[in-house]
Amino acid sequence: MTIVDIHPHIVSPDTDRYPITPIGGKRSDWSADHGITFDQLVAAMDAAGVDKAAIVHSSTTYGFTCDYVADAIVGHEDRFTGVFSVNVLEPDGPKWMQHWVNKGLSGMRIFARGSTIKDAWLAIDDPRIFPCYEYASEHGISMASNVTVDKFDQLENVLKRFPGMTFILDHLGKTDFTDCGNYDAARPLWDLAKYPNLYLKVATRNFEQSLDPETLFPKLVAEFGANRMAWGSNYPASEGTLPELLAKARNGLRALSDDDRDWVLGKTALTLYPALAQGEAVAS
Repeated sequence: MTIVDIHPHIVSPDTDRYPITPIGGKRSDWSADHGITFDQLVAAMDAAGVDKAAIVHSSTTYGFTCDYVADAIVGHEDRFTGVFSVNVLEPDGPKWMQHWVNKGLSGMRIFARGSTIKDAWLAIDDPRIFPCYEYASEHGISMASNVTVDKFDQLENVLKRFPGMTFILDHLGKTDFTDCGNYDAARPLWDLAKYPNLYLKVATRNFEQSLDPETLFPKLVAEFGANRMAWGSNYPASEGTLPELLAKARNGLRALSDDDRDWVLGKTALTLYPALAQGEAVAS
């Protein structure tokens, strides 16, 4: 099987060529303390047995300037693609989307909140973003966001208004899975499963925080289907080596069938980022 990571990050030590301009003005601790270069990511993937990756531009390092990811993947398009960010509230958002697509990046992410931005700086159903969603729909760009469960009403508005756009929910939206077994507290997430354009990014924190992976991940598959779930390491922001993070994912998915596990660890990613699927056979 092909193993694909849809959420690693890279950071350059060359701050003259790639200035530090974090979204919100505060740089993430991980990028300053233990960020990795593209070459280090390649070495980590080789050590872990990760075949391909969609490298997610670090908004908490570079804001909306995605040059490092764009430059890094040049000549490595058989193994890598990039996920860019733009200021979606500005009228020129679609123009910048085209700019990064022309640079070889094939996915997009809206970083709504995080370790450096406690409160969301936008509503993902803000009409000012609609031209960007329209562009993504028309050009087959998967749109990821770390929108959280308290904003799922906004997410549902987007899913309904743009059924032709593929949307990837980062980190399972910080959904509450603490009531192991029935998972009634996760109802806001289950209610979104009816939208076929919604995909789930299952990241390292989801495996770390799962109290009962033997029931949680089969439940996620039952609701969404393994072909709408994809693994993202969040390396190196998540603590551990890439081999350790992949092992954690494999262990968390141990209750799934081999076929379902193959979808989560690779095959779904190839459908989300077709640029990575060159030379790959992806069953429907």
